[in-house]
Amino acid sequence: MQLQLRGSKSTGASLLLIAPFFLWGTAMVAMKGVIPHTTPLFMAGVRLLPAGVLILIAGAFMGKPQPKGWLAWLWITIFALVDGTLFQGFLAEGLVRTSAGLGSVMIDSQPLAVALLSLWLFQEHIGIWGWLGLGLGVAGISLIGLPEEWIFHLLDSGVKITTDNWQQLFASGEWLMLLAALSMAVGTVMIRFVCRYADPVTATGWHIILGSLPLWGLSAFVEGEQWQNLVVSDWLALSYATIFGSAIAYGLFFYFAASGNLTSLSSLTFLTPVFALIFGHIFLSEVLTPMQWVGVLLTLISIYLINQRENLAGQNQKVTISEKTTQPKPVLEASITKRL
Repeated sequence: MQLQLRGSKSTGASLLLIAPFFLWGTAMVAMKGVIPHTTPLFMAGVRLLPAGVLILIAGAFMGKPQPKGWLAWLWITIFALVDGTLFQGFLAEGLVRTSAGLGSVMIDSQPLAVALLSLWLFQEHIGIWGWLGLGLGVAGISLIGLPEEWIFHLLDSGVKITTDNWQQLFASGEWLMLLAALSMAVGTVMIRFVCRYADPVTATGWHIILGSLPLWGLSAFVEGEQWQNLVVSDWLALSYATIFGSAIAYGLFFYFAASGNLTSLSSLTFLTPVFALIFGHIFLSEVLTPMQWVGVLLTLISIYLINQRENLAGQNQKVTISEKTTQPKPVLEASITKRL
């Protein structure tokens, strides 16, 4: 009975840990379907502001304290600009130029940056398996995001990298998604510093609200007809992205990030493109090239290696120790043991 209870608790905890990445992946598909009828910055603002309000309401019911002191608000403001404004802005603009599944894979390259930042700031152990996983992640993201002409050139196929290739690369949505990934990586590491001065739940709510304000301002000045073409299904999709893809997903993720291992937690974001690719294919008929599928496979292998690096290293140590303990005893040691 105790084993069953422990198993159920472990299953529930695992589902909660995976939930943010499922919600983010499906929210990407929902937003991609809305983009033809709206503008990216307006969509990003709509996704953030109500979500922040919902998190603050939930925090009030939970009895979470409000931020106090100028240091708390300073860190929350910086957190809002990086993880709110920049992340959601780059994400929304990049989603206009790429598919939901491919964009999700690019965003989920952020564990690579998180691992390096965590090693530098918090001395989190990466190990040989972790570094191997990070290397595979870089290779996978390269296969997904770089022009195929560049990859063929690296394989000595004779294709040259030209100025047109550079312009094509930086005009593509994949690189905007990569900038979004870097913003999220910095925000993930920053939550540790924010939580020194504020509760993680209320800090998450306020940073979402403050991060949405520049997006609303930019949308008002540079965009037009933000909501005139939206239909009922679009508002439902935006509601899903707001409530589930922002409020619940953000709340769970930064709750775990405040206390858990950042490298392991962030590596789970490689699960997001799996959900985005599946639902993007079902609802949006999105298709990747064979080379991009190889890149996706490499990123999925990398998440396993990063997340299981301690277990893999522990197995190697056990094998080494067991080999040493099973060696035959020296003759002198054996004779002494018999006499005793």
